[in-house]
Amino acid sequence: MPFLPRPHEIPAGVEHERFHIRPITIHDAVRDFDAVMSSAARLRERFPLWGWPPGDMTLEDNLIDLAWHQKEALLRRSFNYAVVSPDGSRLLGCVYVDPPEKRGADADVSFWVRADEEGTGLEEELEPVVRAWLDEAWPYSSVRWPGRDVSWEEWALLPDVLPAGG
Repeated sequence: MPFLPRPHEIPAGVEHERFHIRPITIHDAVRDFDAVMSSAARLRERFPLWGWPPGDMTLEDNLIDLAWHQKEALLRRSFNYAVVSPDGSRLLGCVYVDPPEKRGADADVSFWVRADEEGTGLEEELEPVVRAWLDEAWPYSSVRWPGRDVSWEEWALLPDVLPAGG
């Protein structure tokens, strides 16, 4: 069953003067790999329950991961968006719009920016743009922000979503 209802268009993204948000594809593999691996310690700290990225992740592993994200979006099951520089040459981070694993929300949303953008104000500028985009372009009335509005520890304690038919 799709996470995004069929009649609703898949949101294209956001154009901002400092960044663009657009669906990630396999064509982002090299830029994404650079952003992820140069930010690995920060990502493991920010997303402690993900165990990602593994220290031995290869470019091929990343390509497979991005292909999976691209396919999931086509199937309307979850969505990964690249945050790129306005000219598209640099991947600055990612935004994830996922079905909730825990009860109490219609969607779980998270995002990150690469470690070398820490302190530049990018993350602080990105967050209100992503929140507004979720309100305007997505059909979810209850969006949860693990690691931001609720700690990962609190999120982990929430009851799991029951499997379909369960």
